[in-house]
Amino acid sequence: MSQNTPPDAEVLEQASARVRSLADALNAVLFGQEELVELLVTGLLARGHVLLEGQPGLGKTELVKGLAAALGLASRRVQFTPDLLPGDITGNPVLQENGGRREFVFQPGPLFANLVLADEINRASPKTQSALLEAMQERQVTVLGTTHPLPDPFFVMATQNPIELEGTYPLPEAQLDRFLFKLEVKRGDAGVLRRIVENRELGQVPDVPHVMDAGELANLTTLVRRIYLPGAVAEFIGRMVDATHPGASRAAERVRFGASPRAALSLAAAAKARAVIGGRHHASFEDVAALAHAVLRHRVLLDYQAKVEGVTPDDVVTALLAEVRPESAEPLPRTLAETAG
Repeated sequence: MSQNTPPDAEVLEQASARVRSLADALNAVLFGQEELVELLVTGLLARGHVLLEGQPGLGKTELVKGLAAALGLASRRVQFTPDLLPGDITGNPVLQENGGRREFVFQPGPLFANLVLADEINRASPKTQSALLEAMQERQVTVLGTTHPLPDPFFVMATQNPIELEGTYPLPEAQLDRFLFKLEVKRGDAGVLRRIVENRELGQVPDVPHVMDAGELANLTTLVRRIYLPGAVAEFIGRMVDATHPGASRAAERVRFGASPRAALSLAAAAKARAVIGGRHHASFEDVAALAHAVLRHRVLLDYQAKVEGVTPDDVVTALLAEVRPESAEPLPRTLAETAG
């Protein structure tokens, strides 16, 4: 079926139920983080890479490991350290003897998996971090002039500690831009801690059920691409991203560099994915507003004065949402017939 053909209500209802079962499995891994889990699943359906930031010990790594188990995907974990080299991630040519001749044979690195957990990614040097650039954008790796395609699907789920902690390096802006979302993992309250104490043992690995396979995931990501994006919503996305640049809005007066066109594409894809989770055949203004922080917070670079004043990228995005409002006479579709027409 063509990707331009809107899905019917029954297909959307089934898809929403399957996604909810995946979210339920992940909520059993990380207690009290329902919003975070929904955003992670949204990023997955949009075929995007996700960066999770938070203090050590909050469950970032376990959440990504649980995602790999629930999907049954081939996964690899890379522990980023200051001495990690680019070839340790992408792979290296190894000299081998073949038929009496010695030749270099490429040995794939841990990037050659469906889901790569880049654990504590900002503890490696910028040179090593940048080894992910081609893989995350083009889903391929080039070593010694030879290009090697990565498995399909391919996701990078990275965790990082706040930059204020010892032994961390800031991620290059070009790499940050390749993450669909940057999600903040916050500590749970006393009730969440009680659930953890009652249901976990120190060192215990949560038992995660296998919810769906790679084929089902591929069907869901294809369905996301068939979701209708109304012109009014696309126009809202364009104005939101444009307003992140200096001089384009009052909210951006402390911004040094705004978001790229990739941010607009990311916001559109994520809005469609959220529509699937909600069982809707079109993306809405609400979808865009709900995802704006996750998409834009790592793409808005502030000037020095903002840091002195304690202004954060989230503050800027919040101000943008208040300043840039949906303004269009074009109505959103309410029925499948209106979408198809």
